Amino acid sequence: MSVERFWLGAKASSRGLRRHRKVVVRFALTGSSSHRDDFLCCAWADPFPPHLKAVMFLRYESPDLALMERRLRKLWLSGLALAAGLVLSGAACAQVKIGMAGPISGPNAATGAQMKNGVDLAVEDINAAGGVLGQKLAVIVRDDGSDPRQGVIAANRLVADGVKFVVGHYNSGVSIPSSEVYHENGVVQISPGSINPTFTERKLWNVFRTCGRDDQQGAVAADHIVTKMAGKKIAIVHDKTTYGKGLADETKKGMNAKGMTEVLYEGVNTGEKDYAAVVSKIKQSGADLVYFGGLYTEGGLIVRQMRDQGVQAVMMGGDGIAAAEFASVGGPGVEGSLMTFGPDPTRRPQAAAVVKAFEAKKINPEAYTLYSYAAVQLIKLGAEKAKSLDPRKVAEAIHSGDTFDTVLGPLSYNAKGDRKDADYVVYIWKNAADGKLIYEQL
Repeated sequence: MSVERFWLGAKASSRGLRRHRKVVVRFALTGSSSHRDDFLCCAWADPFPPHLKAVMFLRYESPDLALMERRLRKLWLSGLALAAGLVLSGAACAQVKIGMAGPISGPNAATGAQMKNGVDLAVEDINAAGGVLGQKLAVIVRDDGSDPRQGVIAANRLVADGVKFVVGHYNSGVSIPSSEVYHENGVVQISPGSINPTFTERKLWNVFRTCGRDDQQGAVAADHIVTKMAGKKIAIVHDKTTYGKGLADETKKGMNAKGMTEVLYEGVNTGEKDYAAVVSKIKQSGADLVYFGGLYTEGGLIVRQMRDQGVQAVMMGGDGIAAAEFASVGGPGVEGSLMTFGPDPTRRPQAAAVVKAFEAKKINPEAYTLYSYAAVQLIKLGAEKAKSLDPRKVAEAIHSGDTFDTVLGPLSYNAKGDRKDADYVVYIWKNAADGKLIYEQL
């Protein structure tokens, strides 16, 4: 016997609802022992002021259409009442959705974990203190895998989720295209790690960062190299990414401006395992220091393979190698490596309570953990200054030049969305008392 399909549609108006809510309720109905049928009820409300339309669709499938129609009519009003009740109850529990977008998977997953840890604890702490303007925060996490295309997909999904504030992304090459999606949809984006100047140089109202910029970091690296490595040979290697090449070029520019010229300038591909070719070029150049613009995975592999070929040149990098994974990938040869990064935020008095909370959860608040925590704080403080959760008003408040007290210390922003202070310093990787490789500020 063929299966007939019966569709009913009904609309109900509901005034005063302001929160988008979707609910799906599934019922299994049992008729006689000879057949079993499913009843699917979907209700949703879309925020179209001054009303919201609640629409219900009921689908019924059965070989006995007349019997099923009678049953369906009996359930119609109860199903609609249930759906409307769920929509109304959802509206009563207002939440502010915060997106967290970063590399949850892929080669930079360790950084993605840091970001998520920072966001999660910040939201937990803020909610425990009453939320933001009386509303609780809810986190939605999207993985970009450090891939620009996946980042744009993640951004569009966060927009579809109803998010109006995003902490992310990490990689500059992901943040820049993703920011276009957020800009078009009125979403504020605060990156804890995207340092390429282009991110904030496009006159977008919605982009900020809690970190510094390539040109600031490159200047600090160049100054250290020229001052401490005078008369030495310098090789520059980058990973061809927006972040890595940008940082390498800024460092090169700073060196060249001070009269120092590199003996080698090379790019490598991310994701490879064998960097013997570039290591051979480094060896032939006689470099005393290799400046690397890139992330910890490739940086660690290059250090390890340099040591395997007998190259004892010091490696220096930027904040992309500020992770324990740099040591685990690079091995003992990492000792003595240099890098630039912001002053250790875990040592700031403003961060003491937060650091203790992380330690209680057995989480090491390294690298971008507190930069992500501060990004959530910035959203809260901006909203409180604006007395509004409207993203544009929050952005205007942050752009105001006023100072916001965060775990990173006092932050204030210019019209571009950049921090007004440049706070990069130089670190060295060294063996701790327990034998583990750690980085310590010089």
